[in-house]
Amino acid sequence: MPAARAKLKGAPGLEDIRGNVYFYSTYGGTVVVAEVYGIPEKTEQASGGFLGFHIHEGTSCTGNAQDAFAGAKGHYNPGKKEHPGHAGDLPSLLVKGGIAWMAVYTGRFYPEEVIGRTVIVHDMPDDFRTQPSGGSGAKIACGEIVVWEG
Repeated sequence: MPAARAKLKGAPGLEDIRGNVYFYSTYGGTVVVAEVYGIPEKTEQASGGFLGFHIHEGTSCTGNAQDAFAGAKGHYNPGKKEHPGHAGDLPSLLVKGGIAWMAVYTGRFYPEEVIGRTVIVHDMPDDFRTQPSGGSGAKIACGEIVVWEG
């Protein structure tokens, strides 16, 4: 069973985006499994089919007129490293037909370290160079990471 989960919701105007992110504790780190649906064709084409995907340090998916998920804040980065060395930096999601699915191992955190934080899907791919967030664009979906209660 996963140790934690985040239920994704799309930004205003992108409410069709939905999905789940699961966090499994494993030796030396975490397996992250993401399933995202409802990504608009326009976003998929503009991004080349890759969307930035990160754990953010904020605790809520609240926002304002300038940033739909301002409460997610910046990348989860307890080690104060440059991008792409943030603990919350993950590979970009590969999208096809509005759907993205990914499973990845990271040794940068354990599930209990990110419970209470947020996970973000961006509208552009992460270039793994640009500071501070890889040039991954706007936040189009967000989920609050909570303890698994399945």
